[in-house]
Amino acid sequence: MVLIFLFLVGFGLTVSGGVTIIAYMNFLPVGVSWLDYLIFIAGRPECYFFPVGIILMAITLFRYPNNL
Repeated sequence: MVLIFLFLVGFGLTVSGGVTIIAYMNFLPVGVSWLDYLIFIAGRPECYFFPVGIILMAITLFRYPNNL
């Protein structure tokens, strides 16, 4: 049960971080370069939800018992 909860938390964090990263891509048409965009999202704490969520989901998937 704990593994399912951790997977769902990781999924939520991944979705939240991914949506935020995509939303910040609206700065690109204004004239911001890719390097400036990457520097900007590296300084935003909510963009770190994406890799943390992927790590949580990966840990959960590797620890989930395989009954094959």
